[in-house]
Formats: sequence, structure tokens, C-alpha cells
Amino acid sequence: MRQIALYGKGGIGKSTTSANLSAAWADKGLDVLQIGCDPKHDSTRMLMHGRVIPTVLDLLREQKHDLIVSDVIYTGYSGVRCVEAGGPEPGIGCAGRGIIATFQLLEKLGALRGDLIVYDVLGDVVCGGFAMPMREGYAKEVYLVTSGELMSLYAANNIAKAISRLSANKRSQVRLAGVIGNGKNIECEEELVSEFADAIGSQMVAFIPRSKTVTQAELNKKTVIDYAPASSQAEVYRSCADTILLNTEFSIPTPLSIDDLESLAYRYLKE
Repeated sequence: MRQIALYGKGGIGKSTTSANLSAAWADKGLDVLQIGCDPKHDSTRMLMHGRVIPTVLDLLREQKHDLIVSDVIYTGYSGVRCVEAGGPEPGIGCAGRGIIATFQLLEKLGALRGDLIVYDVLGDVVCGGFAMPMREGYAKEVYLVTSGELMSLYAANNIAKAISRLSANKRSQVRLAGVIGNGKNIECEEELVSEFADAIGSQMVAFIPRSKTVTQAELNKKTVIDYAPASSQAEVYRSCADTILLNTEFSIPTPLSIDDLESLAYRYLKE
């Protein structure tokens, strides 16, 4: 069983990337479980054709103590099993609580299984709750999703710091498996993201160009793999999925200092 986490800044395209990768793997006949670990609970929406599924935290908040697998896991496109951790009410509680509660419940139900488990995790801040997939040994392969924007690179670099710290524990198996560039139509963006990946001791496994096909698919409440399977954008996601399946180059990253990160970005973004 492969346990893969996609981390990145909020709004950078983690959920779109995660859902399309899950769809591509499912189309290959693999058993895929995708767990949305973001309080917005929209990770699996396109896999569910627009349906917003109940979150684990909401179900627990409603004091439903005798939950069964069908209460929390829903079947989406091509058989992808979908879970949303959820989050607290705005302004109340810790956003990581939903992740902790979700993992505890899924373990109790014996539902953490499959060929691939995909964790879609918010990465603006790597607090205890959001770091749990890495810290507790659930996610052993971490992919950073980033554009060439400075704040996106900053968030990716912070996540690399968390991986580096957690890897210092001899019992920890978490490793950085690569960087996925999600394009924002910035000049020389692919080169910048690739150099960033090299600088932290990793690799860029894929660069996903910005495409109207993604927007069109989401307006139709589908992944690109589902909505436009013959499109060049769908082929990009399938290629990324294949690369990840074959990937064996995992590393303990060497995150950049703030000065070095800004210098790298400045060389590409100064004009």
C-alpha cells in the first residue's frame, strides 16, 4: 500500500491535482482512497460530481458515535473512495482536529486500506494537526505542490522544513518524494520550480500548465480525467500519475533560508 500526501499553499491547486491523480490511478484499476485534510472540505467534490459529502468532524459533532464505513466513505468517479475530514466552526477550535479524529475513526473501522491512499493536506502552516499524516507515519511520500509565486514557494519550503525535522527521528519514514509544479502562467515558471526542487535536494516530477480545460471540467463538476479524457491536460495528469507510481527517489530535504529563497525567486521574477 502506497501512502502519498500532497501538501501546498491554500488555493495552489492541491485538490485539483489530487483528484485528477486519483482518477488517473483508478482508471488503471487501482484501489484508491482520497482523504481531504482541509477545513474547506472540497478535496473530493469533483470526484463526487459536485456532491459535498458529510465530513467526519461534522458527523462526530452531531454525536453520532456508532459510525460505520458507509457513513464516512463515499464512492466517486471510477470507484475512488472519498473521505473529508472537515474542520471546526469558523473562529472556534483547531483545524487539525478534524484530521486527527478522521484517522482515528478510519483506523477503528479498518478503512485505511487500498493500493493508494492520497492525503490532500493544507500547507500554509504545518501545525501539529496538519503535520499528523507525516508525523504519525501515515504519509510516507510527500509531494509539494507549488507555483512559481513567492508565497507558494515559501509555503513549500516551510513544508520541506517540517519533513526535514520529522526525518531526524530514526523511527520516521516520511520522505520528500518530489515537487509538482502547478502553473500560473508566470514567465520561466517551470524553470524556477525545477531549480527550487533541485535546491532543496529533490526533483520536479511534473509541471502542470495552466489550462482552461481545468476550469471547464470544474464548472461541469468533474475532474479533467472524467470530463475531457482525450485532452492534453488529461494526459499531463496521467503522465504525472505514472511518474509517481514509478518514483523511488525519496530524500530528506535541505530547505532554503529565507534569503536564499528570495534570491532564487528574484532572479526569475524581477522583471
